Amino acid sequence: MSDCIFCKIIKGDVTAKLVHSDERLVAFEDINPQAPVHVLIVPTEHLNNNLALTAAHAPLMGEVFLLANTIARSYGIDATGFRVVTNCGSHGGQTVGHIHFHLLGGRPMTWPPG
Repeated sequence: MSDCIFCKIIKGDVTAKLVHSDERLVAFEDINPQAPVHVLIVPTEHLNNNLALTAAHAPLMGEVFLLANTIARSYGIDATGFRVVTNCGSHGGQTVGHIHFHLLGGRPMTWPPG
């Protein structure tokens, strides 16, 4: 989508501190971090949110979590733990209309989250 900020980051039209980039996933540091480590993992395919996923996206979702593990290890938060979360719709806290996953760590997480 032409007005999607995440699509612009994926294309390189908007600068972000990239952590990972390949043909299916891009990861970058959040500009408004909610934890010492806050990385967004974004599929390169524009999908509005998790309701747009189909069975064909199952391998991609597995790749998201494997990448989250790799990034957690690279930031040194794998031993203490981390959170991976996605928000769906306005009541779910989604603010960008492109499915994305927040990798949060570096401090204890509380429950409930919001």
